[in-house]
Amino acid sequence: MTTRHQEPDLASLKGRTVSVQEILDLFQVRVRDHRTVHRISQALTDAGLTTLPDFAVCALRTTVDVVPLAAVPAQRTPADSDETDATDEALPSHALPQRLLLGDIPSARRGVVSVGPGTPLSQTTFLMRTKGISQIPVTTGMAQVHGVVTWGSVAKMYEAGKEATLDNAMEKDSLPVADARQEFFAALPVIREHGYLLVRGDDGCLSGIVTAADVTDRFEGAARPFFIVGDIESLLRRCLGAALDTETIKAVQTNKRPEHRTGQVSDLMFGDYLRLLDGDQTRQSFAEQADRNWEALKWPNMPREQFIGLLKRVKDIRNRIAHFDEKPLPPEMIDELTTFAKVLRAFAS
Repeated sequence: MTTRHQEPDLASLKGRTVSVQEILDLFQVRVRDHRTVHRISQALTDAGLTTLPDFAVCALRTTVDVVPLAAVPAQRTPADSDETDATDEALPSHALPQRLLLGDIPSARRGVVSVGPGTPLSQTTFLMRTKGISQIPVTTGMAQVHGVVTWGSVAKMYEAGKEATLDNAMEKDSLPVADARQEFFAALPVIREHGYLLVRGDDGCLSGIVTAADVTDRFEGAARPFFIVGDIESLLRRCLGAALDTETIKAVQTNKRPEHRTGQVSDLMFGDYLRLLDGDQTRQSFAEQADRNWEALKWPNMPREQFIGLLKRVKDIRNRIAHFDEKPLPPEMIDELTTFAKVLRAFAS
């Protein structure tokens, strides 16, 4: 038996400014995917409300205005919206990430391994080796930072012929410290110069350290899915462009006004790919044409049902990426994208 969600009373949100995270908490969901976004959007619509900007495409810490639905002018005609997933549209200007903060980097909130001012240097370097860290703050109560011991500062101490003490091994001047609410990109020059950045939380105490390696991990995790999806789109367009004519492509560009339906495969989106190839879609004219389009591809050994299933999964993953979710894609989703790209590459060559 299917359990129906008990939706919260949204009337109290009208006219308020709230964070995206507050909206998710209200619905008791942790992440935005196509199901939760649809559920929340439908509940807002049923209550005669919407958010500006759209909660579905903002970072979790972004604030949105909850306004009456009637106060927002319609952007598309009913014909334009037929069988079109709004998350598959070209992203509007307000969908771009609002601000990436230092606190959005996991290591900035992960906690800090530190030592007190009286700690022997040998114990400090032992911690660095066993914990696999390259810097360790010397603190009192995690609020007062006396200095930072790094492998570089230890080497400088020995090069200068100083006694091997914690005080002599510390970097003390111009320590790289920033607030978790500071913009991430503004902090990059400091991280590049020092190799790390100490981060203070909302209570003023150290909450984490962001290193150059963390920056690399953050952008590798964020950029890789975009590149794989881009590769998939390029392969799809190559296959479709070689098999289908301009009028066939123009017919599925229902998300555009008639004068903007170019018939160019380069202007297609994932919803368009499905309209071109999915024989089980509800609009009969599209389904019948999709059967002919599939035949035109001349992929006799490609199981169509499985292919369409994978294409729908890729579309869902692409939409999650477009929502700028602060959490990286789980490895299994990366694997799905990579697998689909390999399948396409074999048939596009």
